[in-house]
Amino acid sequence: MSALAMQIGRQPMLGFGLALLAGALLVALAAPLIAPFDPVFQDGAMRLQPPSLAHLFGTDNFGRDVLSRVIWGARIDLQIAVLGVVFPFLIGTAIGTLAGFFGGWVDAVLMRIIDVILAFPFLVLMLSIIAILGPGLKSFFIAMALVGWVSYARLIRAQILVLKTQDFAVAAESLGFSRMRIMFRHLLPNALAGSLVFVMSDAVLVLLGGAAISYIGLGVQPPVAEWGVMVAEGQAFVTTAWWITVFPGLAIVLLAFGFSLVGDALGDLLGVRE
Repeated sequence: MSALAMQIGRQPMLGFGLALLAGALLVALAAPLIAPFDPVFQDGAMRLQPPSLAHLFGTDNFGRDVLSRVIWGARIDLQIAVLGVVFPFLIGTAIGTLAGFFGGWVDAVLMRIIDVILAFPFLVLMLSIIAILGPGLKSFFIAMALVGWVSYARLIRAQILVLKTQDFAVAAESLGFSRMRIMFRHLLPNALAGSLVFVMSDAVLVLLGGAAISYIGLGVQPPVAEWGVMVAEGQAFVTTAWWITVFPGLAIVLLAFGFSLVGDALGDLLGVRE
C-alpha cells in the first residue's frame, strides 16, 4: 500500500485515473442504493423534463430518470470494458506463448490464422459475428473473444521470441526444467508487461466499441440502461433535450479517461513505451 501511495505521489495522474475507475466501480456496485428511481420506469407525464432538483439529469422521451439510467448503466459498461479484454487477453496470451516458444510449424500455423483474421477490418468482422449470433451483450463478448486476441498473441509471441534466447532461459533449459515450467514460470511472467499496459488502452477501445455497437442496435437492447443505448435514444432530441445524450456521453468519456490514465502510468512504471 505504501509503495502504491509513493507512486501516486510521483504520478498524480495515476491517482486520478484510479479514482475515476474506483468511483465507477462504487457507483456500479451501489446502484440499487443510490439510484433515485427505477431505471426502466416510464412516466409519460414527465417526458423530456430538463435537469431539476427532482431529476438532476432530467428525464428522457419516455419519462425515465436519466441519472438513474446513467448509474445503472455503469454496471453494463464496466462489464463491457473488463470482460471485453479479459477473454482476448487470456486467449491471446496462451496462443502467443505457444507460438513464440515452440516456433516451427506451430508458430507458422498460428501466425497464418492471425494473418487471416487481420485480413478483415476489425469492426466489420465484429459486426458480422454479432449479426450471425444475434444482438446482445453475450454476442459482443463472443465476438471480442474470437477477434480481439490477435493483438495480445502478437505482443506475447514477440516477447517470448526474445526472452527464450536470454541467459536465464538457456540456464533453465540446461538444468533440465520442463518446457511447461520454462514457459509459464520463467518466460511468461517476464513477457506480460507490454500486454498488461495494452489491456488498459484496449479497455478504452472496447468500451467505445461496445457503446458504438449498442448505438447501432446490435449490442445491449432497450430498455436496459446502457450508455451507448442512451446516446442513441437521445439522438433525435439532441437539440431540444441535450441532457439525454450529454450525461451518458460524459460518463463514457470519464470511464475511458480513467483507463487511459492508468494505462499510461503503468507504462511508465513497467518501463513500457509505445
